[in-house]
Order: sequence, then structure tokens, then C-alpha cells
Amino acid sequence: MSLGTFSAMVVSETSPKNFERRIVERSIDDLPPGELLLRVHYSSLNYKDALSASGRPGVTKNYPHTPGIDAAGVVVEDASGRFKPGDEVIVTGFDLGMNTAGGFGQYIRIPAAWGVPLPDGLSLRESMIYGTAGFTAGLSVHRLAAAGVAPGAGDILVTGATGGVGSIAVGVLARAGYRVVAATGKLSEGEYLRGLGATEVADRQSLLDGAERPMMKERWAGAVDVVGGNTLAAILKSTCYGGVVTCCGLVGAPDLPVNVFPFILRGVSLLGIDSVQCPAQPRLQVWQQLAGVWKSPRLEDTVTEFSLQELDPAIKGILAGELRGRTLVNLQQS
Repeated sequence: MSLGTFSAMVVSETSPKNFERRIVERSIDDLPPGELLLRVHYSSLNYKDALSASGRPGVTKNYPHTPGIDAAGVVVEDASGRFKPGDEVIVTGFDLGMNTAGGFGQYIRIPAAWGVPLPDGLSLRESMIYGTAGFTAGLSVHRLAAAGVAPGAGDILVTGATGGVGSIAVGVLARAGYRVVAATGKLSEGEYLRGLGATEVADRQSLLDGAERPMMKERWAGAVDVVGGNTLAAILKSTCYGGVVTCCGLVGAPDLPVNVFPFILRGVSLLGIDSVQCPAQPRLQVWQQLAGVWKSPRLEDTVTEFSLQELDPAIKGILAGELRGRTLVNLQQS
């Protein structure tokens, strides 16, 4: 890498609806305007990144583009004065990697307000093992606790438990003292999930048993759902009186075919989790908890690491639902 240039993945539209990914040399001068210039050490691969990297509609509007909704690195300069050169910073959410050149490049330039100081107890590498998925999981647990769901209240369900959000949610909940039931379509991963802290592993299809009824037997004190659709509807119908369900994904479906009975007969609460525009104060609180009381000693067990040049198969794999846990991108190897 010569002075002023850096390696980045660039996705281009070669013809209508046809896209290609290449690792190219970019100039720092070509980055978008912003106060904060960051040398990226690590990023992570999320489902949204794979959509952007494949030209799928709904994430990125204009190409060529560099994906990567997560980045962690060292400050080069900050015109706002919020950070000083050498500070270690985490960036997740906002417009990074969507329509602003993202973490699959060795440098990013962004508004300083997007940055979060790396909390004590967490390395740059560890922050990207968490990434947006970990932050979303942490925010879900944070909201459950704030809504009054305490350890000892009963079983907490996590759907999509082998995925990025799910696997970290299992670990965070267990560290916080909750009894966790991990639902998955990959029952062969039961040992992995119990190692993360799950007390019980459930077949995801079993969640739908009796779901045709207006209400189901009470089972869950709370839930972290990444699936949506019929699964989320069944969870709401089977949540205990006063229970709380967080919703942060739609890997199953974006629709919610449910009646009002869980809400008006059992007082169930459904909380939406948005990690993209989350305000600064709760964002920092969650990161501090992930670096402290929620930090898992087995964090490395959830991750597979790739360099930028090795990332293409992982992008295909996450779209096919073949990856487990978290995918770390090491920009220092590029």
C-alpha cells in the first residue's frame, strides 16, 4: 500500500442487475466528506453486507460501492476534535457500508458522531467479533432488562441461535443470569449452543406446534427474535403474562400474521430493536456492558476470520445460510 492509497472491496454494476466484486486500490482523497478519518483494522460480515456486496435492492442505492456496516480502527484525524489521533474507535450502523463507503476498505471517512470510543476491556478485534450483530444482541438484552424481565423470571427464547445475533444473544443472556432456550434448525449444533450458555436447545419447527390457534400455552418469559413472520407470531402467542419479546430481524419473513390477543389478554410487549440509528448514550452503555459483565470468555469460539481477499466465499455462504456465528474481516492482512 503506497501513501494515500489503500485496499478496498469495490462492488460495481457491470450491466443492469449484474454485479462484480473486486479488491482494488483506492485513494483516501476519494472517500466521502466527514470529520473523522479512521484506519480500519477489523470489520465483520453481516447479512446486510452480503446483500450490498451482491447488488440486492434495498441496501445500497448507488454503485460502485464499498460495503461493510462495521469498522473498528485507529483515528488518523478528526476535524471535530471529539477524538485525537491514535484513539481506538468502533463504528457500527448509521449509513456506514450502505451508501457511505464502509469497513471493507482499510480507511473510512465519516461524521465523528458515528464513532464510539473503544471501551476498556475490549480490543478492536473483539469489538468486531461482536460488530452490529453483537451490538444488536446486547441492545435486545438491555431492552428486555429495562422492561422488567429479570433473571429467574422464566425461560428466555432465542431464535436463529446459531447465527450472528442469536449466538451472541445466547452468550450474553447466560452471562446475565437468564435461563436460555436456543431455537435452531441445525440441531447438530446443540453442543456448540450449550457451550455458549444455552440450557436447552429446541427445534425451530417445534415453536410452531399449535400456532394455528388464537393463543398457545404460556412458555416464554421473554424472547429475542431474529426470524419474524410465523415464528414471531407463534412466540407472541406463547409468551407468558407480562412477558417481553424483542424483534430485530426478518430472516423468515417481514410480515407478522398475529391477532391482538397476546397483547390484550396477557399484556405481552413487543419491542422493536434498531441498531442503526440508536442514540449515543444507550449505544455506549451497551458497548460498555459487552466489554464488561456480558463479555464471554468463549468469544473466540463464535468467530471465523477472513482477510479481505478471502471474503468472497463467505459472502456467498452467509446468503445461503451456511455460516455459523460471526465472521471477522482482518483488514491488516490486506
